[in-house]
Amino acid sequence: MSDSPQWFDEEAGPVVRPYALIRGRTRPSGDVFDLVAIVRAVGDTPTGELGPEQRLILRAARAPISVADLAVELDLPVGVVRVLLGDLRDHGLISVSSPSAGGPRTNERILKEVINGLRAL
Repeated sequence: MSDSPQWFDEEAGPVVRPYALIRGRTRPSGDVFDLVAIVRAVGDTPTGELGPEQRLILRAARAPISVADLAVELDLPVGVVRVLLGDLRDHGLISVSSPSAGGPRTNERILKEVINGLRAL
């Protein structure tokens, strides 16, 4: 056993940097996804050319889910999730609903609860 610190255990498997998942790209093709945009999987999942992260996105998006929640679910940076979503959108595997399409986003009651919660801290 060496004296150097061990950053991960043997069960962790290989470490892959997030930018390697998206081949160094920093932006999705097409429009950028808003954090609160709702993603839904459409159609059947193809068995061929998708990576494991994209399969996880499609599985999580069977029910409507936001871009931010997907990033939390996959434990990946939002930028990486946005690029993966762009690829899925290009293949017609997801639909994305803009938050502005659903009407006003501000709910006064929720904002008051947030303010009261912050004051309580």
